[in-house]
Amino acid sequence: MDNFHPGSYKQGYQYKYFVPSLINRSWNFRNNRILELLEQVSLSLGELNSYAKFVPDIGLFIQSYVTKEAVTSSRIEGTRTNIEEAFYDELDIDPEHRNDWIETKKYLEAMNFSLDALSHLPLSSRLLKETHSVLLSRVRGKTKNPGEFRTSQNWIGGASIKDAVFVPPSAEYVDDLMSDLEKFLHNEEISVPKIIRIAIAHYQFETIHPFLDGNGRVGRLLITLYLISAGLLDKPLLYTSDFFEKNKSLYYDKLTFCREKGDLEGWIIFFLNAVETTAKEAISSLSKIVELKDRLTKEKIIGLGKKAQKAQLLLDQLFRRPIINASEAEKLLFISPKTVNVLLRLFEEKQIIVEITGFKRNRIFAFREYLEILKK
Repeated sequence: MDNFHPGSYKQGYQYKYFVPSLINRSWNFRNNRILELLEQVSLSLGELNSYAKFVPDIGLFIQSYVTKEAVTSSRIEGTRTNIEEAFYDELDIDPEHRNDWIETKKYLEAMNFSLDALSHLPLSSRLLKETHSVLLSRVRGKTKNPGEFRTSQNWIGGASIKDAVFVPPSAEYVDDLMSDLEKFLHNEEISVPKIIRIAIAHYQFETIHPFLDGNGRVGRLLITLYLISAGLLDKPLLYTSDFFEKNKSLYYDKLTFCREKGDLEGWIIFFLNAVETTAKEAISSLSKIVELKDRLTKEKIIGLGKKAQKAQLLLDQLFRRPIINASEAEKLLFISPKTVNVLLRLFEEKQIIVEITGFKRNRIFAFREYLEILKK
């Protein structure tokens, strides 16, 4: 990696584009800082996996985690949807914010699609294309070849390609570069630690920029998909988007330095820090969530007598959907409108939920304590 050659610029029409070097090859590195971080990351991921195994009803929390990632990753791309709005129905969203909400929900749909697809498809260009197709359907990028690698030039930053911050490789290189990336991810004949493998692959994906739109979101999702497919992550509970957003300038700088100065080691150190920090934050959040669920069950639910069973079911659903209305609760719990309204009033009185519209009809309730954990 000391002698990493990132690629070369080639002349296009009135601009130069960058063609990265192929990555499906042997790699050697001796940086002690990377070795130390690699060990720390392995321990953190192991701790997260162990913790997730012993969390009762871990499935209750996974969808909220996926939703949080959809909000954060979409926000990096400029959307303004917050975590609470992500759980709203479309008709409850301010029309001025509805396009952003749709963008976020389509990314959520694409994430769920790709996570399910891993059960029967390898992590591949095909899976990424199908995910991209879901991502861009019914949104502002729907005219930008959903589900297909680009056949025209794109660029990053700047008012036009002439003053762009970065111009990825010409479309004629995309198929071969993505084929090389896919082979690298699955090449068992080369000795590259899996965390470092996905660090290199994420850099390469963002440099290729294979789609006309949605590259950032798909590239960040690629990280979690690989960690799961490679057996490093048991559940989809780790997403680096929050770290990348908080360190957005440094994230882009590290990618740029890697391309322009060959500083691959600097990028890998940044990436390993991102994964370790994110794993520790996920463990902390899960711990707080489990503590919240146990406390509410003991203090608010157990003493409800005959109502306790249905109240527990409602509480469980709130961990899946912390913004809820009466009709949604009916469908989730398979109970009558009268029973639902009794439970919602009870939860309001016990300050588990709070009504957030101020209306007497079509009321919406928020599980605020849980949402505050997800926001952090």
